[in-house]
Amino acid sequence: MKIYTRTGDAGKTGVIGGRVDKDDVRVEAYGTVDELNCFIGQAMGFLDAERDADLLADLLQIQHETFDCGSDLALLKQELRPYKVTAEMVDQLEAWIDKYDAETPDIQRFILPGGSQASSALHVCRTVCRRAERRVVTLARTQPINEEVRRYLNRLSDLFFTIARVANHRAGNGDVEYIRSAEVFRRKS
Repeated sequence: MKIYTRTGDAGKTGVIGGRVDKDDVRVEAYGTVDELNCFIGQAMGFLDAERDADLLADLLQIQHETFDCGSDLALLKQELRPYKVTAEMVDQLEAWIDKYDAETPDIQRFILPGGSQASSALHVCRTVCRRAERRVVTLARTQPINEEVRRYLNRLSDLFFTIARVANHRAGNGDVEYIRSAEVFRRKS
């Protein structure tokens, strides 16, 4: 099999159900999700295989699920096949957020990305995920989408924030607080 097909040389690309311009909002949305998946893989490389085995397993599952997000976003019409991203996947993200949040100390102020390479890389994932979510919101204004993808990305960015804090905590590093921040967070109950 050849990697190149030459079918995109005129500025069009294939999606599930047709062809669109390479700068189509749909391509921009699933392309940003693909970019996120690459950053997840990079962040995984900064985690400790033994200490962070649970994070690595969850992030590998998330890589598969972000690929599902991209697949759903590349689908022009739902009638072509069922959507892959489900409400149960969003529920799983929420369960992970709660589990990992319980592992970290309370925060009162905004925090800055940093502390460790793993944490910094996970914050990059968080911001790319937010950008992917914005692209999906733009797409949804004009074309039908799987609404669970938007919910999934929203929750996923929260998970990246949480596990970035976990990565620092496990490495023995504290959060880097934004020094000009007032106390804006409430203590965990």
